[in-house]
Formats: sequence, C-alpha cells, structure tokens
Amino acid sequence: MKGRLFLLLVLSGSLVGIIGLRQFFISPWPSMASNLILFAILTAPLTLTLPGALRGGTRSLLLLCLASMFYFIDGVLELFGPSLFYLGVAEVFFALTLCAISALLLRSVRERQSVEVESSEQLEQILGSG
Repeated sequence: MKGRLFLLLVLSGSLVGIIGLRQFFISPWPSMASNLILFAILTAPLTLTLPGALRGGTRSLLLLCLASMFYFIDGVLELFGPSLFYLGVAEVFFALTLCAISALLLRSVRERQSVEVESSEQLEQILGSG
C-alpha cells in the first residue's frame, strides 16, 4: 500500500509540474498575478484532495479519482491543439494513471475496512455468547 501511496504522490506532483510548466514557461499569460491565480485554480483539486488520500480516506480517494478526469479532459484538449501535443500526451498519461491508482487504493482500503468490521463483529459474538 505504501508503494501505491508513493505513486499517487509522484503522479500528482507530475500533474502539478506539467500545469506549472505550461502556465509559467510554455504559454504564460501577460501578467504574473493572473498566471499565479490560474495556477492556483488549476491545481486546487489536487492540493485539496491529496492530504486525505495519503491518509487513506475513502472520500478523498474517490474525489481524487474524479478530479483526475478533469486533468484527462484538459490533456485531451491539448492533444488536439497546435503546439502542445507532447505535453497533452504526458498529461493524459499521468491523469489516467492517477485515476487507476486511486481507484485501486480505494478498493483496497474498502476491503480492509470490511475485513476489520467483520472481525470485530465476530469478536463481539464470541465475547457476547461466552
């Protein structure tokens, strides 16, 4: 599970890096303030859901999986743009991988929680009947 969490962190950082590269170096807006505001808006879904996802929260993992689809759509739009094809390919790859890893983590966390609930119910039955 720790390997998946590390991969989740690396993929999120890669998406933030791609967005920063595009926003500040490849196609910046004229004003630095507008670049910073747009960068904060574009990275907000990742930065808001990542802390809870790294703690293993099911709601945060689900929201991170859904938020990664936003970056997938953005990457597909860049794919068909005139000059940002390779950046779009990288963004699509990182977004799809982030969605898959967060879905796998969500599944494993829910399975672990259900096993813990079942074992606690069995323990209560044993202690209650004795």
